[in-house]
Amino acid sequence: MKQMRITAIALIAIALLLITAGCTQPAATPGPATTPAPIKELRIGYQPSTHQMAHTTAMDKGWWQQDLAPLGVQIVSDKVFPTGAPEMQAMLAGELDVAYVGAAPVLSAVSTGLDAKIVGGVNTQGSDLVVRPDLDYKGPASLKGLKIATFPAGTIQDTVLRNWLSKNNLSADNDLQIVGMGPGDAVTAITAGKVDAVFLPHPSPAVIEGQGVGKIVVHSGEMYPGHTCCVLVVSGKLIREHPEIVTQILKTNEKAVAFNLANPDEAAAIYAIKTGAKLEDVKASLKEWDGDWATDPNPIVGPVLDYAKIQYDLGYIKKPLTKDDLFDLSFYKK
Repeated sequence: MKQMRITAIALIAIALLLITAGCTQPAATPGPATTPAPIKELRIGYQPSTHQMAHTTAMDKGWWQQDLAPLGVQIVSDKVFPTGAPEMQAMLAGELDVAYVGAAPVLSAVSTGLDAKIVGGVNTQGSDLVVRPDLDYKGPASLKGLKIATFPAGTIQDTVLRNWLSKNNLSADNDLQIVGMGPGDAVTAITAGKVDAVFLPHPSPAVIEGQGVGKIVVHSGEMYPGHTCCVLVVSGKLIREHPEIVTQILKTNEKAVAFNLANPDEAAAIYAIKTGAKLEDVKASLKEWDGDWATDPNPIVGPVLDYAKIQYDLGYIKKPLTKDDLFDLSFYKK
């Protein structure tokens, strides 16, 4: 009887020990964090404008491939777009990782759900108002009743032009007619006399003037001094998963900007071959335009937020956008 009591006590003790051990054993150690898949192909969007010559130079020199290869990028591909609107649609569809694009189309895209940020500048100013040679331009009021072609609604050119007209007491909807076109169609339209004027980024104004079918009368820097035009946009996925690639993108862009400033003739030749433009037009554009290339995003924050207000007032975007909605300045600081 005594033996049975001892055995029972022993069994209870063992059971309590097992229960206690089960309750106090350390939690399972979580496995290692999942490593993001490497970016084997980086896809860059751009437009055929001298504003974005940093990209064409970096592509021609092989710098994109050379600089990004140590980070696992095997292929760098690019795709050209006529204006920023279709380029942003492609980015919304997940077809681009990086975009050289006007700041204004970015606003529309972000307001409709684009997961991307502006991480760098590309250029400021650099668009011109060009009128038919037979027109006697005497200031904004002389545009009343004319038909002007510019990039489609929501682009930099459309935004700057409409804002300038409004500041000069002209209604873009009632006092004249604005039609949205890509650069090639707009050049053809003024050449054929189907529009009275165009407001386009370079090199198109130099092309038109070189053909004798138009004359430059206003630089965009006169409409909006120091205004931002093109910016460097990267996807949110790239920012979150491969920040080292984003930092290198800015470094490579900066290297290309420095090269273009030091070697404008060679940069013009590279651009002409890449886009099919005439070399003399490109060189004339760089002499004529009031544009400037720069990578630092900090000076463009104010103008971009100003565009956001203008676009909200025009009804192009449905909600105000903030600096945090649009920018990630941390990569340039690095």
